[in-house]
Amino acid sequence: MKQILKNVKDKLVSKYTKGSDTKNTKEILKTVKEHLVSKYTKNNNLKTIKKFNPRIKARIRKNKQIISKNIDNLFGWIKGAQIVELKKCNTNEDPVRPELDNKFRTSYGRKIYGVKYKGDIHAVMCFAFTNDIPKSVEELDMMSKDAFLQSIRRDYQVGKIAIAYTVWSKKRGGGKLIVKEVFKLIKKTHHLNRLITLSPLTEMARKFHLSNGAVQIQVNENTQNFEYKKV
Repeated sequence: MKQILKNVKDKLVSKYTKGSDTKNTKEILKTVKEHLVSKYTKNNNLKTIKKFNPRIKARIRKNKQIISKNIDNLFGWIKGAQIVELKKCNTNEDPVRPELDNKFRTSYGRKIYGVKYKGDIHAVMCFAFTNDIPKSVEELDMMSKDAFLQSIRRDYQVGKIAIAYTVWSKKRGGGKLIVKEVFKLIKKTHHLNRLITLSPLTEMARKFHLSNGAVQIQVNENTQNFEYKKV
């Protein structure tokens, strides 16, 4: 047995030190060790990569499916939603102007629109119709009354400008959807030619309208106005 091991050792030393002039046994053994380690660790790494690549690919595919499903859960409801006109809304849910009651929101040609999905309202937008751009709720009230009285002589086509003075959503994507759908409705009318907001002077309102395609047209003492020219 000792002779066999000696022969194996001699062959390995001869193989890995061929052409070398070194006579140091330690150096020879070190060289042999390095060659063997390099050879077998390389093979093992290739096997590991081959072994785990399918697992990694499978995990990536699964994660993509999960992400896609989550997106569908968040925004898939939009496909089945519809825009409806409401006779009233829950004003306590209004984060912008909860002090305005349903009588105000439906008098003098004013309207409430909602996004309806499976029997529930998930977003609300309230409008008044004027011939000028209001800078406050008081001006909105006065201008919409004036436009309504003028409309008596033209088949109750109230105002030339739709003023969105409040909007809120209870479901992800509802705010963007209601802006888009109401914009379509306004474009279909013959007497309304502009969609403008009467928004609170907050950064949240600014970011919401700008992100949905509006342009800021003026900043007032307590409010700001944005105009939707395209959505």
